[in-house]
Amino acid sequence: MRTVIFDLDGTLADTSADLIAAANHCFRAMGAGDVLDPVADAATAFHGGRAMLTLGLTRLEALSDAEVNRWYPHLLDAYGDAIDVHTRLYPGAMEAVAALRDAGVRVGVCTNKPEGLAETLLTRLGVRGAFASMIGADTLPVRKPDPAPYIAAVEQAGGSVVQSCLIGDTSTDRETARAAGVPCVLVTFGPDGHAVADLEPEELLAHYDDLPALVERLLPVIAA
Repeated sequence: MRTVIFDLDGTLADTSADLIAAANHCFRAMGAGDVLDPVADAATAFHGGRAMLTLGLTRLEALSDAEVNRWYPHLLDAYGDAIDVHTRLYPGAMEAVAALRDAGVRVGVCTNKPEGLAETLLTRLGVRGAFASMIGADTLPVRKPDPAPYIAAVEQAGGSVVQSCLIGDTSTDRETARAAGVPCVLVTFGPDGHAVADLEPEELLAHYDDLPALVERLLPVIAA
């Protein structure tokens, strides 16, 4: 069964502003004010909470593993409390998902966001039911770019890895797809824009309107 697995942050939805807000909550608690900018630092947000804490603490000249570990749970709590204030699905995302499902393609999510937060976000956005699988950062003992979460997402959706592809936005997704031996599609509407072309994915996606036709091109090649 053909299957398309989506990353979440920066791929299905622009979650950067709410992620940055959660990090800044921590920096304010440190007495430092808002250290991160929701626009200039959006790309870092898509690499997760620890990356944001690392960036902010570096700017404050206070970086250490102990400090990142200390504040990470506080960041997750703050993010969970306001997970969908600014977050929006990218234009055409769910229309593309619906078109894939209508064509008999299984769809799922594989994210490095903790599973509980991912479930909460997709539910609050009203789209959880559209996806046949949801694998988060803590669903398995390993996370992307290890291929195991991706494979689990495909199998949970009832699909076949050899007839699947990954839609993502970062080098983590590119490395995951390579490790799993499947094609990778990277979106160009995130903070990195067309710079993701340097990662040499099999395809680039400028708008979700183009995804159904792109999947039709990719997956028959895999099936063959």
